[in-house]
Amino acid sequence: MSDDRKVPEGRLGRLARLATVGLRTGASMIAGGDALPTARHAAEVLGTLRGVAAKVGQMASYVDGVVPEQHREAYQVALRGLRAAAPSSSAVEVRALLERELGGPREALFAVWDEAPVASASIGQVHRAELHDGREVAVKVQHPGIVTALESDLANAAMVEQLLGIAGGRRLNSKALLDMVKGRFREELDYDLEAKRQRHFHAVHAGDPTVRIPRVVDERSSARVLTQDFARGLAFEEACQAPAALREKWARTLWRFVFRGNLVGRMFNADPHPGNYLFHEDGHITFLDFGCVQEIPEDAQARAVRAHRAAIARDEDAFRASMRELLRTRPGALEPLALDFVRRCFEPLFASPYRIRRPWAAELVDGVKAMTLVARRLPDDELFTMPPEMLFMNRLQFGFYSVLARLDVEVDYAAEERRFLDDAGL
Repeated sequence: MSDDRKVPEGRLGRLARLATVGLRTGASMIAGGDALPTARHAAEVLGTLRGVAAKVGQMASYVDGVVPEQHREAYQVALRGLRAAAPSSSAVEVRALLERELGGPREALFAVWDEAPVASASIGQVHRAELHDGREVAVKVQHPGIVTALESDLANAAMVEQLLGIAGGRRLNSKALLDMVKGRFREELDYDLEAKRQRHFHAVHAGDPTVRIPRVVDERSSARVLTQDFARGLAFEEACQAPAALREKWARTLWRFVFRGNLVGRMFNADPHPGNYLFHEDGHITFLDFGCVQEIPEDAQARAVRAHRAAIARDEDAFRASMRELLRTRPGALEPLALDFVRRCFEPLFASPYRIRRPWAAELVDGVKAMTLVARRLPDDELFTMPPEMLFMNRLQFGFYSVLARLDVEVDYAAEERRFLDDAGL
């Protein structure tokens, strides 16, 4: 899928193409049989659309429970390329955008420029280059036309709801939550903001010997171009085949990266798909892409720390009390379902050491779907809307747990958290 294609920008045209995916997928699942041809068609259409559409495909490529089990393997294999090998934009368009953004001819900006991108995803594509001082860099350039395309996607309520479907359903998300989601996606178009957040994550994890975050090259970056140190490493599929001892090191590093970022750094990277990780044979992981990041308010951080501390101590009552505060629940039929659900999400801490498995990760997605069905039958006075900063947590957690499930190792996650919380004085 490395051919050059222009991003379709019009709302109706994008919606019509997306509709073909839904119709063919639905018909294939009803008829049974070989799902791979339909899955490949979905990958083709979603990859060409890029934007929010490609993000839906990225999620389906690795999050257990999104696609029915009997079709899961076919769709995850077919959609895998959307993580880093979506159709690329033309070299002419990319060069024009690069020179317009950085204010000079490409030859003056870079001593070496590889025309073929090393990766292409939903918002931009990455080229290997060298600066005139010899440094090797990765240059992420937005797909020309992606701004209009993303706005067209955000105007399609059905597409946004599809992406958020596993996060609680329509009745559990207010207009404020939906606006917040749109804001996060629009922020992904601002590479200046992404560079700022990348520097923040670099500072938060500076003392961790196995977390690597590339340095940003400010003088070759702008709102639509982001230049950083070039990194090489194993892809996720290769990492899953590594020896168990190495996979355990990677699982520990992933857990620290996610939850130190949340609980200490007050930010979480809400796009945990495996294309954003490069695995190294010494146990390090390089983390890429800080475009979709949710900031956590200070009061929410304090409540989250109490909940995690309670889970580490296996204090069920304190955990539920903290979660009532964090989720802002209200009495009624939904509250115990929500508390039981988040308790299951925290099983890796309560039962640590713990081996995260794919069926368990899929059950979490099913649990949210079940809560949605219950919510549709409840009176309004028994419903509650989660805090805005929590909305992306399900997307993070489902994706993150699906990644750990494929590494398939037992890890003392509670010990990892206890150490960095103690170090931070939390």
